[in-house]
Amino acid sequence: MSIHIRVPMLPGAGKEVWTATVNGAGEEHLVESNAILLDVLRDQVGTLGVKRGCDMGTCGCCAVLVDGEPRLSCLCLAKEHTSTEITTVEGLADGHHLHPIQQCFAEAGGSQCGFCTPGFLVVSAALIDQNPEPTRDQIKCAIEGNLCRCTGYQQIVDAVEMAAEMKREGRSPSDHTEPKSDPHPIGPDEPSLPPGSSK
Repeated sequence: MSIHIRVPMLPGAGKEVWTATVNGAGEEHLVESNAILLDVLRDQVGTLGVKRGCDMGTCGCCAVLVDGEPRLSCLCLAKEHTSTEITTVEGLADGHHLHPIQQCFAEAGGSQCGFCTPGFLVVSAALIDQNPEPTRDQIKCAIEGNLCRCTGYQQIVDAVEMAAEMKREGRSPSDHTEPKSDPHPIGPDEPSLPPGSSK
C-alpha cells in the first residue's frame, strides 16, 4: 500500500490583521495577506451588496467608495486599504431612509435584474457628491466602467439626473417616503426557513 502526500507547489499566504471603517462601523479581521478587498467585504464583513461580476475590473459590480473615491474592490488588495473609510451600497441609506440615488433608481426604472445596480449606485452617489450639477455627458463618463445588460442605460442616466436635482434642491427621499422596517425580520416570531421553503 502506497501513501500519497500532497505537497503544495507554493507556500500559503500568511495572515494579517485588517482594520477599516465599513459603513460607519469599525471592522477588524484576520485576513490572508493576498486577500482582495471584495472577498474580505463579502465573506468576513458580510456586506453582500458588493457583487462579484467579472473579477477583472471590467463590469463595475464590485464598486465601493474608499475614502469617498470609487474603487473596484476586485482589483484592490485588502491590505492596501487598511485604516480607510469604506462605503458599500448598504452604507448609502440613512437608516431606513434611502439615499436620493437609490430612490431615483427605483422611480426611473434604473434597475431591472438588479445585479449591476449596487455598483451603479455607489459610483453615481460619488458623482453627485462631487458634482451636484452633472451634465448628461458627465454622468455617462462617470458610469462608463459599469456594465448593464438590461436597461440600455437611458433610465440610469435619468435616475442620476433626478438624484442630482433632488440634492441641489435640498430634498431627500425622507421628505416624501415613510421609513420601512425590514420586510424579512428574523426573530422569535419569524423562524428562519430552509431555502425553497414557503410559509
